[in-house]
Amino acid sequence: MGTLKKTEPARFKGSQFLAGLVLLLLLRAFVYWELGSPVDWTPKLNLGFIVLAFRSQAFTTVALYSLLSYLRFHVIFYFWLLLLTVANRSTAMPDPITKLVRLHLGRIARWPGVAQLLIPCLLAAGLWFAFHFLLVHSGVTARVNSPAHLAGQACLIATALWLSLKYLLPLLLMLHLINSYVFFGNNPFWDFVSSTSRALLLPLGRLPLRVGRLDLTPLVGALLVLLLLHWLPNFAAGQLARRNLTMWPQ
Repeated sequence: MGTLKKTEPARFKGSQFLAGLVLLLLLRAFVYWELGSPVDWTPKLNLGFIVLAFRSQAFTTVALYSLLSYLRFHVIFYFWLLLLTVANRSTAMPDPITKLVRLHLGRIARWPGVAQLLIPCLLAAGLWFAFHFLLVHSGVTARVNSPAHLAGQACLIATALWLSLKYLLPLLLMLHLINSYVFFGNNPFWDFVSSTSRALLLPLGRLPLRVGRLDLTPLVGALLVLLLLHWLPNFAAGQLARRNLTMWPQ
């Protein structure tokens, strides 16, 4: 009996997870490197105000793209989670999905809302500072003329996180609009959509956006998000391009 071991589920250690992640990123970079040149594919990383193009002929450059695309996804993902946490902060009885998001974020879920929204922006700006030298060395981006220009680029990278909300918020608001008039049953997902959307639409609550039984607030909210986060930046960029100017500091 003394030789028997207690049966427990296998747990991954932090070093094992890190090693597996590095191996996965290198494997993905190897696939990009092998297939990129034959099909004439150029990996591109959209950072909102600039699109970085990586040469698929060089393995180190493709490996850099593999790492940065992974970091970009996670920074945006956690920024969205933090925004949803801030939106549902005042909910007296949180739904199961809100509880799950808070559990996933851990202690950060109890931080002040301003700090929660500021952390991803600072992280995005810091990553730009950290990887700028490698991007210049790989020929992905040009060298800046001054530290002030580098700081301006970092600020735009951080601002681009807010532009990514144009993919999340309109979807939530339109799902809320549909769920308001079509009953899909009692489901934690729809409870989460409704509570989050109502919190996001509070600034529009005093406007006369109800026509009979039809509440146009979610639709107007979605259009405002697209106007501020999609149309307005593209319009400003187009106007600057006509004058041979750009928002991106060189």
